[in-house]
Amino acid sequence: MADFYTDVVLEHFRNPRNSGELEHADAVGDVGNPVCGDLMRISMQINPETEVIEDIKFRTFGCGAAIATSSIITELVKGKKIEDALKVSNKDVIEALGGLPSVKIHCSVLAEEGIVAALKDYFDQHPEKTRPPYLEEKEKLLAAIEVHEH
Repeated sequence: MADFYTDVVLEHFRNPRNSGELEHADAVGDVGNPVCGDLMRISMQINPETEVIEDIKFRTFGCGAAIATSSIITELVKGKKIEDALKVSNKDVIEALGGLPSVKIHCSVLAEEGIVAALKDYFDQHPEKTRPPYLEEKEKLLAAIEVHEH
């Protein structure tokens, strides 16, 4: 783990990608970390036929690492099918950012939770669609992770 913010983290903090909120979102996930106070909303437009995430935005209130992890995860899942987006982990987020200080790892988990929450919302709104079995598994795995800011 890095003990400092990498240039990639700083770039995504200063110039976040996909910032904002989709007006006609098919899926919205709201997550937060009660320890540090970071709040994140992920909104998605999903093609109902192909289940491809065609557009994604985030709105995050929190530290620079929370904003950077939100930004990078939107880039990692945009254009992917739901099943492939669910494979993106907080470790992928950390790797794409070139590392995070250990006290900021919880931000990468929050970003992953945001994707899962939005996809859960999508399937809650569309009960006729087959919910990927990995969605519930991932939700349980993330709930079991205890990552706190020091």
